[in-house]
This record gives sequence, C-alpha cells and structure tokens, in this order.
Amino acid sequence: MKRNRVDIVSLGCSKNLVDSERLMHRFAEAGYEVFHDAEKVSGEIVVVNTCGFIGDAKEESIEMILQLADAKKRRRIGKLFVMGCLSERYREELTAEIPEVDKFYGKFDWENLLADLGRPEVVCSTERILTTPSHYAYIKIAEGCNRFCSYCAIPLITGRFKSYPMEQILDEVRSLVAKGVKEFQVIAQDLSYYGEDLYGENRLAQLIGQMAQIEGVEWIRLHYAYPAGFPYDLLPVMARHDNVCKYLDIALQHISDNMLDKMLRHVTKQETYDLLARIRREVPGIHLRTTLMVGHPGETEADFEELLQFVRDARFERMGAFAYCEEEGTYAARHYADDIPEEVKQNRLDRLMALQEEIAADINAAKHDTILRVLVDREDPDYYVGRTQYDSPEVDNEVLIEKTRSLSVGEFCEVKVVETLPFDLIARPL
Repeated sequence: MKRNRVDIVSLGCSKNLVDSERLMHRFAEAGYEVFHDAEKVSGEIVVVNTCGFIGDAKEESIEMILQLADAKKRRRIGKLFVMGCLSERYREELTAEIPEVDKFYGKFDWENLLADLGRPEVVCSTERILTTPSHYAYIKIAEGCNRFCSYCAIPLITGRFKSYPMEQILDEVRSLVAKGVKEFQVIAQDLSYYGEDLYGENRLAQLIGQMAQIEGVEWIRLHYAYPAGFPYDLLPVMARHDNVCKYLDIALQHISDNMLDKMLRHVTKQETYDLLARIRREVPGIHLRTTLMVGHPGETEADFEELLQFVRDARFERMGAFAYCEEEGTYAARHYADDIPEEVKQNRLDRLMALQEEIAADINAAKHDTILRVLVDREDPDYYVGRTQYDSPEVDNEVLIEKTRSLSVGEFCEVKVVETLPFDLIARPL
C-alpha cells in the first residue's frame, strides 16, 4: 500500500469516465498522487466507479469490488470507496453484503468524497484529468433520461433528464482546447432532449453550432440520439460546419411496429425509415451508427426477419447489437415473460451481426483508393493507428497507417486507402 496514492478504477461507459476524471482532478488538487486503471492497484485510497446497466456490467463491477475488498483485508490497499450506477441502485444491499467497503456513493453524491475524508472541497465542477489520449475528450452535456423504454434501467438509476447549462459546456470545451484537445465526443443518454428541461425548448443545434465556432475545435462527434422527437434543426448545423463530423450515433433498437410498441419506443417503422432518409438527404455522406436488440419478449421470427430486412435497407456504416437481458424494475420485467430461449436469442444475434459484417465490408471496399483525413491515436509496432471523422474511439473502425514516414500521435494527416477489411482500413500516408 502506497501512502498519498489514489487509484481510480473506472468501469462502464464514457459518461462514467467523465465523472472519474473529475474526481481525479479533485484528488490531485488536494495533494494526492492519482492513478487511473493501473495494472497494480496499491493506493491508500481506492475508488471504484461502477456500471449497473446490464447483467454482465453488474457482474464485472461486483467482481472488481470483491477483488479490492480482499486486497484491503490483506492490507494491500487502504480505504475502499465505491461510486456510480451500481451503488446508486443497490446501495443498501451492497452495504450489507460487502462491509469491507468504507462507503458507497451513488451517481451524484460522489462529490462529497473528499469532504468525508476531511479534505477541503475543490470548487470546480468541470475541471478534470483526462484519461483519454490528450488530443480527444468526452463532453457530457446531460444526465438522466425521460424515455423509459421497456427494457432499460437507466432512468431508474440516473433519474430524469437534466441538461447542463450551455455556457458551462462551452467553457469546458474552451478549457480543454487550451490544453491541446482537438476532438470532442459529445455524450448524453439522450442528446435529442438537450435543453428541453432547462430552456423550455431544444437547444442541441444551438449548442453544437456554438461549439463548432470555438477556435481549435477540429472534430465534434455526437452520441447518442433518440429517434422520437429528433431535433431536425441539428442537420443543417452538421451539414454547414466542416468540424462537426458527418457521424451520428442513434440507437434504434428495432424496426417492426410490434416490437417498437412493446419496447415503448414511441416511434413507428415508417417514421424510422423517414427519419433515416431525411438525415442522409440533409447531411450527404453521413455515417450512421446504431444499436439493435434481438430477443425482447414478444419478438417473433417474422419480427426478426423484418429487422434483417431493415438492416439490408438502411446499410448502417456502423452497427452494434445485443440480446435482451431482463433488468429488474423495468417495464419489461414487470409486464413481460422473458420466454425466448437463450439459444434463439444468440442465433438471431449471430445472424444479424453476420449480415452487418457483409454490409460493413462492402462499405469499406468502396473506400479503396480514396483519400481520407485521419487523426493518429497511437503507434503500434507495425502501424500508426488512427481514425477518420466517421469513427468514434473504442467502438468503430480504425485506420492502420503504414510507416512510410514519421507521424505523431494527435496529428491529423491525409492517407490513401490501399486495402480494406470488414471493420478496418489499411492506408499509406501522403
């Protein structure tokens, strides 16, 4: 155990990561040496930022807490604290079952942690220590969600949608630009609702338009939009500003009216087709990422075939999918029987992703011999590895850049695509 050292272990999504980065800054300002996701956790203080979204994520969080509780018993670490979505939802149960944890904090009261340690509170809500490469950062513009889809526990964990003030967000962007950040991943559980609660009207287009005009902002990428009530005034902003990436992450989940109704998505099949057509028409060349679900209660083979046809029609440039997993407290858990066999769910998931791989390979093949602007993320032994404006970190394609000349991490460069793979490109720098 190392004195004056704090280890932050961050699990789950990028929204969690932003909270971890803010907590790291506060510890550093209080005089601690701070480490994030270190290979060997050995701090006198350890904080686990948990995920509680789906079963696998909950299991990962619990396993990590138990490992660190054991390390505490062996005196390899000092105090152990837990924060985030899992403890927001199950604080009482966790407190009773894992007494080795010194204190559980939720999704929002973690800001009291330093005060509870007797350290003066750092009055700065947005300053943080980046754990990402220094050229990109995540910008969280809201918390919570008002949608209450049948399968989703997030509103039960994070509560109602709450927008952050626009000036606060823009000030954070300016601050990060001053530190060398060039690319901004704009994140919220539901970007499409931004401003409705705070200003009485949707302000997403205004926010992104003002962000795009900040000098030094090279790329802005948007995650995650919702199809019902989509703010169409965003599209001219995306088309007009070169530094707003022609990329949109919009989770659609399904396409059959039967499933959309059961999922409480408040959108129809035809409205979804019309939405995608309008987005592609108003923002030429846009790459769309979506997430789809198979195996939700009530999904018939006909519903699934409809979903396959939708994927053929929409030809998403980026797509992820997952099988339904019942989450306690949700509408689906209270009103539907989870009666689709696991092997059927897995078979449908495999068929869906096999189809998407074919589509992705075809879309990438069309990029052969094209010239693309790429941001270099890292250097591997055989390649520099970068991304185009159509690729978000961690989840999307990468560009493997041949080492025919020296490049620097964080540098933009033009490359020519010399080979294509289903989910990656190989390119030569120009």
